[in-house]
Amino acid sequence: MKFKAGYQTRDYMGILAGSVLFGIAYSWFLFPFRISPGGVGGLAQILTHLTGISESLWMFGFNIPLFVVGYIFVGKQFGVRSFAGMIMSNLMCWVFDPTHLNWIPGGAKYVYNVAAAGEIPRFAVFLSGSSEMDILLASVAGSTLLGIGLGFIFKFRGSTGGTDIPVAILKKYTGVSISTGYWMVESLIIVLVGVMFEDPKLVIWAYLNLFLTTKMTDLAAEGMPFVKACMVITSKPDQVRDAIFKSLNRGVTFLKAEGGYERKPMDVIYVCVHRRQVMVLHRLVEEIDPDAFIVLHDAYDVMGYGFKKRTLSF
Repeated sequence: MKFKAGYQTRDYMGILAGSVLFGIAYSWFLFPFRISPGGVGGLAQILTHLTGISESLWMFGFNIPLFVVGYIFVGKQFGVRSFAGMIMSNLMCWVFDPTHLNWIPGGAKYVYNVAAAGEIPRFAVFLSGSSEMDILLASVAGSTLLGIGLGFIFKFRGSTGGTDIPVAILKKYTGVSISTGYWMVESLIIVLVGVMFEDPKLVIWAYLNLFLTTKMTDLAAEGMPFVKACMVITSKPDQVRDAIFKSLNRGVTFLKAEGGYERKPMDVIYVCVHRRQVMVLHRLVEEIDPDAFIVLHDAYDVMGYGFKKRTLSF
């Protein structure tokens, strides 16, 4: 029980850390410049423009009923951690509202109103909005922080609600793939934002942010691909195996295969090595069998001897 409790505590701390980055990304960089990469954040921007009510409150207003709908129509995958991730990430958007920096001595000097004359004030942190470069910096900073924050939340089995829920419903009832569902929902919101604010550039910025956020989410959730998985097709599998054991101290697995041309059975060697060992492996195989066929690809999460250890228990 203590073991499980420890992992639950770690999960919630990870979700909280991701939520902090989520809140900073939206409140300091994305909302002020109207460059949210779709989702509930994009809808919140529109309604804030129409009503003056803050984006963080509109996100709560959207996400809570969406969560209830998701739980009813999709099921328990929207459980306690998902609810915690949704509440914490939305709450952090309010906590890191730029106007709250006025409470900190000297904090106000980092806050700028980037709204045009006659508009509802929109406050950014660090960036004054006086140039296109500020928009670019806000886009990169916001998307990067948002992607890392989402990656942490997903890694620790949380969710931010939002478009996760309509996408899950689409998949369940129409058979649309997850990736297609996300692009459909996000694109609809992104185009709606561009039309509402009568600024086609916002659509371009939003798609750029969506791409960068997605990449950073994958990076934070899966980690850097420091490990390479390698398949070696050779006529001398035993000699290659012995060389790998001796020079790289790596275990190998023989996969039973059949040649496509002569239909002869063969052993394919499967081995995982660190990136710095790839060239050594290549030279070892080339010395033993110059005609060997080698395939390399990234491996993001390797557990076992010689690599990081992680539990699969929940």
